[in-house]
Amino acid sequence: MSRHAIFVINPSRAQAVTAAKEISQILLKDGFTLSTPSDVAILGITQMNSDSLAPAELVVVLGGDGTILRGAEIARKQNIPILGINLGHVGFLAEVEKPTLAEIAASIVAKDFVTENRMVLKYSVIRDGVAVSTGWALNEVTVERDGTTMVELFVQIDNRPLSRWGCDGLICSTPTGSTAYAFSAGGPVLWPEIDALVLLPISAHALFARPMVVSPNSEIVVEVESSDALLSGDSLRKFALKSGDQVHITKDESVIKLSHLKPTLFTDRLVAKFKLPVEGWRGE
Repeated sequence: MSRHAIFVINPSRAQAVTAAKEISQILLKDGFTLSTPSDVAILGITQMNSDSLAPAELVVVLGGDGTILRGAEIARKQNIPILGINLGHVGFLAEVEKPTLAEIAASIVAKDFVTENRMVLKYSVIRDGVAVSTGWALNEVTVERDGTTMVELFVQIDNRPLSRWGCDGLICSTPTGSTAYAFSAGGPVLWPEIDALVLLPISAHALFARPMVVSPNSEIVVEVESSDALLSGDSLRKFALKSGDQVHITKDESVIKLSHLKPTLFTDRLVAKFKLPVEGWRGE
């Protein structure tokens, strides 16, 4: 029985397309069948709609963290690992070191990679007592203003009122997402193995509008009290909110299986990403 892998490629990056061609040729010689939902033509890789992809053992992503988020949709649906390939730009989801393409292909063939589980959020939109939309996120769920005026949000945690904010929006982030949008908005960095959520108002007109670290077992409810707003999961899954809508956010039972060719400490990833000043360190 042939083995199958799915390639998710950023077609706007020539380096990603070239790498996909080289890796795919090695895998094809080892008996793999390959498919991709990406808009790129590569010999031996069948282009298919995301909903029509055959069951696979691995999603291989060639691109940045944004491309990995798109690949995560497929990985979650099929409950398979996702391997992000570093193409020169250090991210938090792909490899830190840049392996050769031959090393990447050999690791895929031998299933020689390490996998860690990353938390996933799920959300539902309740309108007039009825769930009108559901979704999930690997990085963050956001409720933001959908126009030029700020939005009024009322937040509850575990059926207890927390605060009302006039703000640009609210971010609920996983540890994985703490280095993404939440980080840009002033949130703390959480190590991936920490089991917690970050709740972060954006540009709130309030005395208390600090980032909060929340139990992963909590239910967060965000109610829109003023103008319309926009709900987003990882900036990929979006839904228009109306005044009175409630967004219920909890930790999902599913996880994203994020793979690396070699074990990598998150501290090293943080140092590499931000070029932190560690010269002269005398450790081993």
